[in-house]
Amino acid sequence: MTAPAALAPVAESAPIKGTSEWRIVLSRMRRKRLALISLVIISIIYGAGVLAPVLAPYSPTQTNLDRPVEKPSRDHLFGTDRLGRDELSRAMYSARTTLIVTSAVVLSGGLIIGNTLGLLAGYRGGWVDTLVMRVGDVFSSLPSLVMLILINATLGPRVTEWTRWVEDHTPLSGLVASGFPSYLLVFSALSLFFWVGTARVIRAQVLQLRERDYIMAAESLGASPVRVILQHLLPNVSFLIILSLSATLGGIAGSEIVLTWFGVGVQPPAASFGAMLFEGSGTRTFAASPHLLLVPGIIITLLLFAFALLGDALNDAIRGR
Repeated sequence: MTAPAALAPVAESAPIKGTSEWRIVLSRMRRKRLALISLVIISIIYGAGVLAPVLAPYSPTQTNLDRPVEKPSRDHLFGTDRLGRDELSRAMYSARTTLIVTSAVVLSGGLIIGNTLGLLAGYRGGWVDTLVMRVGDVFSSLPSLVMLILINATLGPRVTEWTRWVEDHTPLSGLVASGFPSYLLVFSALSLFFWVGTARVIRAQVLQLRERDYIMAAESLGASPVRVILQHLLPNVSFLIILSLSATLGGIAGSEIVLTWFGVGVQPPAASFGAMLFEGSGTRTFAASPHLLLVPGIIITLLLFAFALLGDALNDAIRGR
C-alpha cells in the first residue's frame, strides 16, 4: 500500500546557494528608484569630468574678449563668462576638479587614515586608543571651515614654492601650470578633518567585535595583531566603511567648492565650481547674466542632493529597510 499523500515523506529540495551580504544590499539598492537616479546623476556629472579633455568643445582657459558674457547659444550651449570662456567646458573641467579632490580625500583621509586609526584604536585599546581619540577630539573641536581657510591661505605660497623646486631639480615639469599645488593643498587640508568621523565609527564597532569568540580563538592560536585586523576585523566592518564614505562624499565636494569660493581653494588655471559661483554671484551680475550663476548652481545642487539621497538609500539597504 502506498502511504497517503499527507503522510508521504517530503523530498529534499536542492540546496540553496548562499548569498553574500553585499549581494543582498545591492538587490535592495536596485529596488530604490531614488538611489538609481542618484547614481545616474553622479555618473553623468563625474563622467563628463573624466571625459572633459575629449568631450569639452573648448579649452577652459580659452578666452574670447569679443564675446564676453554671452547668453546660451548654438556655439556656446551654456553661454560664456566675462572673459569669453565657454561655460560648458568650464563646468566639465570643474567636475573633474571636484572628482580629483573628492577621490584623493576619500582615499587618504577616509580609507587610509580614518580606517587604520579606527581599527588600531578599537583593537589595541589602552594608550593607543586614548591617543587616537584625543587627537580626533582636538580636530573635531576646531572650526573646520575656518581652519581650512587659514591652512590654505597660509601654506599656499609655500606649497607653490616647493612645487617649483621639484620642477627645477627633477625631470617633472608643468606641475605649477596644471594647478597641482592647489590640488595637493586642498585635499591634504580636507584629509586632516574628514578622518575623525570614520575613525570613531570603526573604533566603536571594533570594540564590540574584539570580544567575540572567533577573535579570542584566533589570538589563542597565535594569530598576529595584523592578521586579526586584516582577516577577521576588517571584513566585518567593511559595510560601515562604505556607509561612512558615502555619507561624507557630499561634504567633501561641498567643502572644496566653498574653499574655492572664498579664494583659498583650487587656484587658476584649474577650473572649479567655486570660482564659477563667485564670478556669477552678485545681484547686478545675476540680473544681467543669470546663466553665470545658474549653470554651476544647478550642477552643484544636483550633485550634492544625489550624494545625500545615495547615502540615505545605502543606509536603508544595509539596515534591511
